[in-house]
Amino acid sequence: MFSVLNSKEKKQQFFFTYGVFMINGMLALSIGSLLPYVKEARGLDYVFSGMLVSLHSVGNLLSSFIAGVLPVYLGRKKSILLFEGLFAIAFALLLFGKSPAALVLAFLLTGLARGAASNFNNKTINQLAPGQAWMINGLHAMFAIGAFLFPLLLTALTSVKTDNWVYACYFMLAMGVLAWILYYLIPVEENAGKKQVSKQSEQGKEKPKADYGFFKEPMFWICTAILFFYLCAEQGVIGWLITYFKDSGFLSASLSQVMASVLWIMILAGRLSAAWLSTKMKKENLLVIMGIGFVAFFFVLLFGRSTGMIVLGIMGFGYSMAGIYPTTVSFTGQLIQKYQLSWSFILTIASFGSILMPSVIGKIAEQAGIVYGMSSIVVVILIDLCLLIALKVFMAKRLQ
Repeated sequence: MFSVLNSKEKKQQFFFTYGVFMINGMLALSIGSLLPYVKEARGLDYVFSGMLVSLHSVGNLLSSFIAGVLPVYLGRKKSILLFEGLFAIAFALLLFGKSPAALVLAFLLTGLARGAASNFNNKTINQLAPGQAWMINGLHAMFAIGAFLFPLLLTALTSVKTDNWVYACYFMLAMGVLAWILYYLIPVEENAGKKQVSKQSEQGKEKPKADYGFFKEPMFWICTAILFFYLCAEQGVIGWLITYFKDSGFLSASLSQVMASVLWIMILAGRLSAAWLSTKMKKENLLVIMGIGFVAFFFVLLFGRSTGMIVLGIMGFGYSMAGIYPTTVSFTGQLIQKYQLSWSFILTIASFGSILMPSVIGKIAEQAGIVYGMSSIVVVILIDLCLLIALKVFMAKRLQ
């Protein structure tokens, strides 16, 4: 499995990329855990809170595209260092900025940093092992580890005193600086794309193209649509989960934070399972199985009123959803190799889902209540399941 890591530089790229993505998980996903505290401390309503979560996704969208193009002019190393430094600035704004404008900028900057990190890390691993789902799932498992650690830290701090959430921000500020240092240490071959083109040309293979031919590829549209609706559901749940439980009264504030960690522990378990299962069965079949669980357990989560049912729903939902994104990404490996700009467009279009859904939930919650706001996610997960089935049908026809 690790035969692709056949040089010291590739091993360093692999381990540094996995390690820094774990920290990125803490940095990027902390906003969902911090939102109820920021909302209460700053006296925010649901609409403005939803806009903040959406602004994180707007930043993610912008940098997903820009971070794919900017390396052509600045180089990959300078580009990722430029964007990753925004995490530290964002948490400094959360700590010391008291105006709504400071909050707007802070959440936007976290998204800009997250999108660039996702672009850089996914592309790095895809170049090391094109189309190997286990390695992409492993990368996103590291992200999940960071994501479930932060709510535990926040719970420990706020269980003593609610205002202690600011100390968690100080910690994240330090993590932002550490992540920047780790990206500085990752060995980056700036001309890897050019060398790959040259090598393929010598071997008589098709050269990667810098045109927009991927728009004519059915796989591009199917995978992009799957990721779009998946991100609708993911950002909707992750961004609003703690606020949903706390404001609905279904769970206490401290137990709500624990549930966020339970969700990410199950996402970690799911991604590790998906990484292993993707080597044992067809990826398209695995996606359909995960999609069915994705839908079924969300209904348990949404309609569960006892603590036991809510925990079951969260565990099943997290485990089922875990491998959908990275496994879908693995289907785009050949597209990314063939068309240089395809990955940036996939990320950009798909990211619109994570922008739209948090605001939709916030607007519905302001008018009808947070329970109805969260219920709107049912629509997008059902559409996503249909698309996963469509991918399976497409793959079956292509093999005939």
